[in-house]
Amino acid sequence: MSQTSVLDAARSEKRTLLTEVESKALLREAGVPVVDTRLARTREEAAALAKQTGYPVALKIVSPDIAHKSDVGGVKLNLRTEKQVAKAFDDIMKAVQSRQPNARVQGVAVQTMARPGVEVIVGLSKDAQFGPVVMFGLGGIFVEVLKDVSFRIVPLLRRDAREMVREIKGFPVLQGVRGQEAVDIAALEDILLKVSELAERHPEVRELDLNPVIAYKDGAVAVDARVVLEGETPS
Repeated sequence: MSQTSVLDAARSEKRTLLTEVESKALLREAGVPVVDTRLARTREEAAALAKQTGYPVALKIVSPDIAHKSDVGGVKLNLRTEKQVAKAFDDIMKAVQSRQPNARVQGVAVQTMARPGVEVIVGLSKDAQFGPVVMFGLGGIFVEVLKDVSFRIVPLLRRDAREMVREIKGFPVLQGVRGQEAVDIAALEDILLKVSELAERHPEVRELDLNPVIAYKDGAVAVDARVVLEGETPS
């Protein structure tokens, strides 16, 4: 699925919210590493894809009308058997039908459960005065409570990405504390640069959230992705 086909499909359906499968396809082609995520339209497809992907897996509802999947019971994590996957598929469909019956449901996303690492967040939003702005911070409490984030205006240079990572107060966490391994900071810088390039190439992208991106000593990968295009804000 190319960037053009993803964006064209959204335009033809007059929608602004890309599904997670579409968002990750867009990001993958832009060079951003993402967790392997595939669309299953039936419980049988979900079980088959889980076997191909390798356990454990996560299932998530795929709908252009649902921005917050957990709120409608649309997420199941750490599934380790075919039976668990099949039941999770049915449970997700029942929950979504009950809580958001008018949503257009394409199926579920089957994705690999990423191994543990240091969680960070990368975002993109459009400022009325400055245009696209990239954001970086540590995940969890650092973003939600401490607001420990950095910002730069697009386009980013390599030095901008380096500064963004290093100027947050939580930078020592990325360097390794209390016996924890240091993460691949260059990989995080690369993601910031790729997001900046995506914003330049596709000005119709209004918001982008990679939360979390999991950083390791040997790379980083986006686990969840949300892309919103120009137009009326999805509910």
